[in-house]
Amino acid sequence: MQNILATAIQAAREAGELLRSNFGSAPDVAAAYQHDIKLDLDVQCQDLIANIILKAFPDHAIYGEEGVSGNQSSPWQWIIDPIDGTVNYFYGIPHFCISIAARLNEEIQVGVILDPMRNELWETHLGAPTLLNGNPVRVSTRNRLEDAAVSVGMTKDASRMSTATATLEKFVHRVRKCRLMGSAALDLAYVASGRLDAYIESSVNLWDIAAGKILLENAGGRIEITPSTGNPDKIAIRAWNGLIDINI
Repeated sequence: MQNILATAIQAAREAGELLRSNFGSAPDVAAAYQHDIKLDLDVQCQDLIANIILKAFPDHAIYGEEGVSGNQSSPWQWIIDPIDGTVNYFYGIPHFCISIAARLNEEIQVGVILDPMRNELWETHLGAPTLLNGNPVRVSTRNRLEDAAVSVGMTKDASRMSTATATLEKFVHRVRKCRLMGSAALDLAYVASGRLDAYIESSVNLWDIAAGKILLENAGGRIEITPSTGNPDKIAIRAWNGLIDINI
């Protein structure tokens, strides 16, 4: 387990250096959509991460936002989002991260999230505490919804945007502040660290939340993942500190 965690950290660090060194330039756009952008750097980062992982564990599988590689029949699967917050990155907003998780037979064993601009690294493995730059972190102790800071994710799926805006409308009148941050993985890391009290989104991908899931659970939080209505390839997520009541 320590070798897997160390490899995930190495891969995140090297990908982070690539992103940091290119930040602020005009990145090459591979594809542009109404509510999303794909950069050439997305592919470059995933390739870099996958090469590091497969050099250490050549029989493992890679499943990432930019495709699959490795041995897809392996019980070990690495779940990678090479740039979570690509639109932020493209616009020069320094709020994005690299997310790497490893699971064995469907159970996540290791999670690493790196914010390369703030040099903040979250790490954990099954049964261990969640660490931020080597120090243990926990979810917040706030237990009143009116005191809470909640991040609501605005999906890229146009068919689900009405659900997202309805969720925002529902919470914005009940909590202290709502935030729309643009990086699902960092939202989960922030809930795990007590910076946010909850994160809710109606349509995300596994690679967006895999590492954050184990980070949050090992930091004392709760998470609910369900199929996204109307899209079997997506999932809906509610993650919180386990104390506030988000059933409104």
